[in-house]
Amino acid sequence: MSWGKLLQPDLNLGHSVLSLTPELLRQHNLKGLVLDVDDTLVPFSMPETSEELRQWVQAIRPTTDLWLVSNNLSQARISRIAKSLNLPYILGARKPSRRKLRQAVAAMDLPVDQIAMVGDRLFTDVLAGNRLGMFTILVEPMTNPAKKSQRYFLRNFEVWLSQILGATLTPRQ
Repeated sequence: MSWGKLLQPDLNLGHSVLSLTPELLRQHNLKGLVLDVDDTLVPFSMPETSEELRQWVQAIRPTTDLWLVSNNLSQARISRIAKSLNLPYILGARKPSRRKLRQAVAAMDLPVDQIAMVGDRLFTDVLAGNRLGMFTILVEPMTNPAKKSQRYFLRNFEVWLSQILGATLTPRQ
């Protein structure tokens, strides 16, 4: 498979994860979500989940299995976030490695094509999900309101490089 295809998300949401609705999941026959944590759900610079995120999880949970899978090694951070959302988690995933993603997929007991990998990064989240045959959803990073000017240089570089390698990253209309 070409790099362009491996880095191509099935869905580029064009907004934060909070725009991912149960209706959109039904449209794509998705019954499980593996969620990245840092900058996908919670800005890296913030220690806690937002009320908006907790409400989003409550809205999604009735129809969708949810797991957190993070590259972050901080047991304190990831377990605190998982506990506040009441979700199972795996840390130290080393995405784009598929090993820890397989654990979450196995725990959901769903066909891999009915589970989406949701994240803000192409070279970790989208690449790992595509390598495993999952539906992949690229979201815009969550930002800390106190740091609105924060730039995402690495993410912007990944987008640029992915497009050179053949991925089309047009957000969903």
